[in-house]
Amino acid sequence: MKSRGLLVALAVIIVTACSPYKYYTLKSNQGDFSAYKTYAWLPGLDSLSKSYYNNAIAEENIYRSADEALKARGLTRDESNPDLLFRYKAIVNNTSRTVYAPMYGGWGWGWGPYWGWGMGGAVGRERFRAGHIIIEAIDAKTKKIVWQGRGSGEVRSPERAVNDLPVVVQNIMKQYPVMAQK
Repeated sequence: MKSRGLLVALAVIIVTACSPYKYYTLKSNQGDFSAYKTYAWLPGLDSLSKSYYNNAIAEENIYRSADEALKARGLTRDESNPDLLFRYKAIVNNTSRTVYAPMYGGWGWGWGPYWGWGMGGAVGRERFRAGHIIIEAIDAKTKKIVWQGRGSGEVRSPERAVNDLPVVVQNIMKQYPVMAQK
């Protein structure tokens, strides 16, 4: 039974290591994050882009995953008198990236400044859809944003984008300045 649990853990590590999402965070240097004990949710922000996340299932995935992460960090949800107000914004937009031609070479010969395999010159642009989940923490007294976390990556289908939300939100919340309690 232990080997099965180990295999599951290894699979999770491999999948998250190959995650198509990248994570970013910003925080205010003005606050002591350990002083925040309670939080509430503001309604999600509307986006002007096409959004795969504009449905009740996506919203539930975001709230539930973030609530679990905040609870693990010692925060309590309190709608009547919160220290922090959280909100999220979910965006899907069309963007493009540079496509490079492969550079072939071998030992002792090749094209370009390097020997062996590598990337050649840019040959064009490729269009793709990018998904962004942004979670912000706002100090309830000052009404200023004190923390922002974002997960951004390529989205290929609406179903997968929504099903990936719990993992994306958990990885965003790992960036929150207070460590999870054990």
